[in-house]
Amino acid sequence: MSAIDGLPPLREVIARHGLSAQKRLGQNFLLDLNLTAKIARAAGDLTGCDVLEVGPGPGGLTRGLLAEGARRVVAVEKDARCLPALAEIAAAYPGRLTVLEGDALALDLSAHLAPPYKVVANLPYNVGTELLVRWLTPPAWPPQWQSLTLMFQREVAERIVARPGGKAYGRLAILAQWRAEARIVMTLPAEAFTPPPKVQSAVVQITALPEPRFPADPAVLSRVVAAGFNQRRKMLRASLRGLAPDIETRIEAAGLKPTARAEEISLDGFCALARELAR
Repeated sequence: MSAIDGLPPLREVIARHGLSAQKRLGQNFLLDLNLTAKIARAAGDLTGCDVLEVGPGPGGLTRGLLAEGARRVVAVEKDARCLPALAEIAAAYPGRLTVLEGDALALDLSAHLAPPYKVVANLPYNVGTELLVRWLTPPAWPPQWQSLTLMFQREVAERIVARPGGKAYGRLAILAQWRAEARIVMTLPAEAFTPPPKVQSAVVQITALPEPRFPADPAVLSRVVAAGFNQRRKMLRASLRGLAPDIETRIEAAGLKPTARAEEISLDGFCALARELAR
């Protein structure tokens, strides 16, 4: 499909520019412009919004975002081979695409975006989780972004939306659900990508809430959650022992059982424990 704009099909773009996907960069290109347009639509109304895209590659999702009316797309690409293809898209959408060459983990992206903005990306597998954690833990809340519409390996996506009681429930679920609404909006088979990854992928939409669901100090909550899930098979009284000398008393004061394990504790319970430890 190339009907979303006057640009050539992605397979032709990739062949012309010699853009074979690089495993070391975590690249898996999504070539079906019907799918990239669907992901762009999943992010909601883009008109009047700046959109941040990390890892655009040959620009399939970039084209979808622009065709769906994004005011401006800021695309961060580490692979210099992709820059000529992205320049062709910029020329087709004058003044609406800014391409930044570099590592998204090392760049100050806020200087290039007008908040509130949206983040929409088929994230490179090797940096996706770290970027997500950074977006979910800004210095102040609400964050500068309005929503995150991100593609991950399906296993990671399920960890983001997991509920207490299962193996998928952990730190990512707490971080995402404490101050945001998280849901899986699309799943994609491996065959949709070039080269096909060994796993399925899923698109998660995370919408920032005005304030956290439950009060807690972010730093204390982060320490509690990290300690609990770093030794998730242990009871809380053992896994959290390093946080306070009277940890059993503190756990009970928060309304929890010292013999419970982290995967059994609700978001509300973790926040209650963080408040107790911060007293």
